[in-house]
Amino acid sequence: MENKNNIATKVIALGGLGEVGKNMYVVEHNDELLIIDAGVMFPEDNLLGVDYVIQDISYLKKNADKIKGLFITHGHEDHIGGIPFLLQAINIPVIYTPKIAKDLIEKKLVERNIKYENYQIITSDFNVKTKYFDISFINTTHSIPDSFAIVIKTPNGTIFETGDFKFDLTPVGPMADIHKMAKFGSEGVTLLLSDSTNALTSGYSKSESAVDGTLNDMISKHHGRVIIATFASNIYRIKHIVESCKKYGRKIIVFGRSMDNSIELALSNGLINDKSMFIDANEAKSLKRNEICILCTGSQGEPLAALSRIANGQHKQISLLNDDLVIFSSSPIPGNAESINKIINKLYLKGVRVFTNSEFSDVHTSGHAKEEELKWMLRIIKPKYFMPMHGEYRMLKKHTEIGVMCGVKPENTFICTNGDVIEILNGEVKKAGTVQAGDVYVDGSRVGDIGSVVIKDRKLMSQDGILITILNINTLQRKLLLKPNVTARGFVLVNENQELMQKIERKISEIANNALSKAPYSYIDLKNQIILELLPFINNLTGRKPIILPVIMEVNQA
Repeated sequence: MENKNNIATKVIALGGLGEVGKNMYVVEHNDELLIIDAGVMFPEDNLLGVDYVIQDISYLKKNADKIKGLFITHGHEDHIGGIPFLLQAINIPVIYTPKIAKDLIEKKLVERNIKYENYQIITSDFNVKTKYFDISFINTTHSIPDSFAIVIKTPNGTIFETGDFKFDLTPVGPMADIHKMAKFGSEGVTLLLSDSTNALTSGYSKSESAVDGTLNDMISKHHGRVIIATFASNIYRIKHIVESCKKYGRKIIVFGRSMDNSIELALSNGLINDKSMFIDANEAKSLKRNEICILCTGSQGEPLAALSRIANGQHKQISLLNDDLVIFSSSPIPGNAESINKIINKLYLKGVRVFTNSEFSDVHTSGHAKEEELKWMLRIIKPKYFMPMHGEYRMLKKHTEIGVMCGVKPENTFICTNGDVIEILNGEVKKAGTVQAGDVYVDGSRVGDIGSVVIKDRKLMSQDGILITILNINTLQRKLLLKPNVTARGFVLVNENQELMQKIERKISEIANNALSKAPYSYIDLKNQIILELLPFINNLTGRKPIILPVIMEVNQA
């Protein structure tokens, strides 16, 4: 593909660098622009009230007329969760997506009442050609079916984007197409963008078959009920659990909305074939305990998930029994270890046996390549330039070191942040400025209007509470008609702090009377004066700084 006009090809990450989640990558040449993935990131505890974190897509809005399509590597939330918000903001002419991911995307759009119909289902044989791009897809192994790497031939060289991957020589699903990867590697890859999630972990990831063997053993030998909590998105794991239960005469009760959705998707796509394996809790009453398996959400200790409610004794349909076996077929997402440990402790207190993933029990394996597998990818693809993606800075840094170990020149590696522009021109790559990128917060149906000031206020309210004072003022006579009415939430318990509340009421009266004695009277000035003087007064009395909301009711009577 000849570059007659000497125009550079741009590669930009709008999400996915310096973080795990929110993946979105852009490849642009002249008047054509491709988007790869549109994921969400789940908020940390300090982002109070925020449901999701998505990309700042200002750059896409400015270049909306260039967009040729959205390309999806696979169906995990950190790659497709942002699509409803993207479609509400920008016209996407076509979404190129694997079949499993399409089903998941459609379900999301239905939930938000968004209509979109222009999908193209991608397979390993599918190819997309535009004026400047020739796009191919390669089967990879991951923890969800229908996962792909994307290869983009441009006028300036070939870009290889791995998506999320691992190398598993005995997978439950299809093998990664290593031969096709090697073919592109032998033809020459200019820039490799590779998944860095497990770059800090040495060795190889365990095969899914090893996990299947362990679970198979537990399901067959345990004489009571087996309760398995796993990621609802790990459809291959669910498929194997179903097959093992069928083999050893157990029926499955499913708890958790996302788990229900995944099983429905697996049934509709032929990944699970026997619908009769699933029963409801009432049907289970006629079965022996060793004929029951409970498959549920909650492997991350989520307080509202099924396993948490079972552990807390709050589930309406299931109570724990002494001979229950609970298996966490998952690994803790960073930040969730404390929540998981609380659930495990509660389960132990109920007298049940608990298995988590460890060196002694292979009940989970990652879907992401560890260090040795990352070396495989680098050796197979043999890129001239390398930009690690999908990971926190420490992961990107380590992956860069791995790249150098595998023959990439140090000066040909790029540790980027979201918004950095990488330019490819006639087979040479360099950094070339930045574009606007960052975090946008989603709170319910509100997108982007939750800024740092709102988050700061929420933190203050969570720490020091809120105090509301209502004043009734005769603006003509310039006096208070009643003493201020003061209420508080999350500040102090009013009934037990009457003396403090009376001091606050007297202080507000003093502030208001002083302000009303001066001309001219201003509603805004009075509100500001109350906040300005009352905050240090309360801080001196209590050491706390609640948010103060003055409400002024004005009466005009002579």
